[in-house]
Amino acid sequence: MSTKPALAYNDAEKGILDLHSPQLANLAKDEKKAADIEVFAVQSLKKDAPVTPSNVAKPPPAPAKPAKKSTPLWVLWIIWYNSYRRFFTVVFTVNFIGLGFAIAGKWPYAAKYPGALVVGNLNVAVLVRNEIFGRCLYLFVNTFFAKWTPLYFRLGCTSTLQHLGGIHSGCAISGVAWIVLMVVHQFKQKYLFNDSILAFGIITTIVLFITICAGLPWVRNTHHNVFERNHRFFGWTSLCMTWIYTIVTNAYDTADGKFDHVGRYVVQQQAFWYTIGMSTFIVLPWICTRHAKVDIELPSPKVAVLRFERGMQQGLLARISRSAVKEYHAFGIISEGTHAKYHYLICGVQGDFTKSLVNDPPRRIWTRELKVAGVSNTSRLYKRGIRICTGTGLGAALSTCIQSPYWYLIWIGSDQEKTFGPTISGLIHRHVGQERLLLWDSKLRGGRPPTMKILKEVYEYWQAEVVFITSNYVGNFEIQHGCKEAGIPCFGTLWDFVSDPPEFSR
Repeated sequence: MSTKPALAYNDAEKGILDLHSPQLANLAKDEKKAADIEVFAVQSLKKDAPVTPSNVAKPPPAPAKPAKKSTPLWVLWIIWYNSYRRFFTVVFTVNFIGLGFAIAGKWPYAAKYPGALVVGNLNVAVLVRNEIFGRCLYLFVNTFFAKWTPLYFRLGCTSTLQHLGGIHSGCAISGVAWIVLMVVHQFKQKYLFNDSILAFGIITTIVLFITICAGLPWVRNTHHNVFERNHRFFGWTSLCMTWIYTIVTNAYDTADGKFDHVGRYVVQQQAFWYTIGMSTFIVLPWICTRHAKVDIELPSPKVAVLRFERGMQQGLLARISRSAVKEYHAFGIISEGTHAKYHYLICGVQGDFTKSLVNDPPRRIWTRELKVAGVSNTSRLYKRGIRICTGTGLGAALSTCIQSPYWYLIWIGSDQEKTFGPTISGLIHRHVGQERLLLWDSKLRGGRPPTMKILKEVYEYWQAEVVFITSNYVGNFEIQHGCKEAGIPCFGTLWDFVSDPPEFSR
C-alpha cells in the first residue's frame, strides 16, 4: 500500500520547508580533502555592517547535476525493516501465538483472565507513548551509558528509543485482537452473560478499532488534524468504555446471573489494576498543560518564531495548540540551555495552524510544561557527531549544536538570515563556532549541494561517531540511504507511509 509523501506533516522534526542560508563553505572541488574544509564567518547581523571579501564568500558556479543512482536493495531493506518494525513483529508474533493457544484451549490463563490480556496490552501501548515514561528512559540511558560504552551499544540505545512506537502499535493491535476473542467467546456462551455485558463488549471493541484506524500512518501523514482529533477523543472514549466493560464483566456472577461481585472482588481483579495504570498514564501528561505567554516574531511570511520563557536542555520537542484539548502540534525547541531566559520554536507556515500564527498571532498558547524527548536528546551518548538539517528542520537540530561543542552543524537552504530573522541568526552567530558550521545557500550557489560528498568529508574531518538528519522526505531518503551505503551510522526522520523510494543523486 503506498501513497505520495505528505509534505505538510505538522512536525518540526520533519523539517519540511526548503529555506535558504548564509554562505559558509565551498566543498564543490573534488580534490579538496576533509581536513581542508573551508568555513567562512557568518555575515554580521547588523544591517549597516559593511560587506567585505573577508566576511562573504563568493558564490561558486552552479554545480553540475550528477547522474541518477538507484539505492541498493540491501540498503532499502535495512532501513525499511527498522527497529520500529522489528518491535512490532516481536510483540505481534508473541501475542498471536498466545491467541492461537487460547483458541485451541491450550492456555488456561487466557481462558480465565481474558480481560487482563486485553487491558495489559493496552496498558503497555499507552505507557510507551507517555511523555514522563519517555523522559525517564532517555534520562536513564543518557546518565549511565554516555560515551564510555561501545558505539554499537549506544547506537542500539538511540534506535530503541526512537522506535518505541513499534511496541505501541503492536500492543494496541494485539489488545483489540484479544478483546475480539473475548467478546466472541461471550457470544458463544451468551446464555451465561447479561445482555448489557455483550452490548458493552461490542461498543468497546468498535471504539478501540476506530481509535486504531485513526492512528494509521496514512491518516497521520495525510490528514493530521483528523488523526489528532479522532485518535485522541476516541481514545478517551475507549478508556471510559474499558472501565465500564471491565467493571460489569467482573461484577457479574455467571453462576446465579446477578451482579453480585462488587467492591472487593472487582478491585482484586488484574484487569481492574491494569485499567488504573492505563488511566494514570493517560491523565498525567495533561496535568502539565498550561496556557503560556508567548511572543511571536515574524521575520518573513514563511516563518513564525515563537518565544517562551524558561531555558531547556537540548533534544526536546514542544507541543502547542490554540485549544486546551485539540490539535497539538510538535516543534523542535531551540535553547541556549537550562540557564537561559527563553526557548524558541521555529514554525514553518504551511498548514492552517501555522498560518494562523502569522495572520492572528496569539499572546498566549496552550502547551505542556513537560516537554517530549526527541531522538536528538541521545546526542549526549556520543563523543562527536554531525547534525544535518534543511529549512525549518533547524528547530530540532540547533540546540544540540549550541549546547555541545562536539557537534557539527550543516544547514541547507537559502536566505536563512532574511527568512528566519536576527533572533535565530544571532543564536548561530554567538554559539556555533566557525570550525563546526557549514551553511549552504542553494539560491546563491545555484542549486542543491552534493550532499553525500559534503557529509562524507565532514564526517572524516570531524571524526564523528553518528549523523542525525532532519529533513523532508526526499532529503531524508537521500541522506539516510547514502549514509547506510557508505557505512556511516545515522538516524533520520521517520516517514512511515510514503510513496515508492525515489531515485536520487549523490
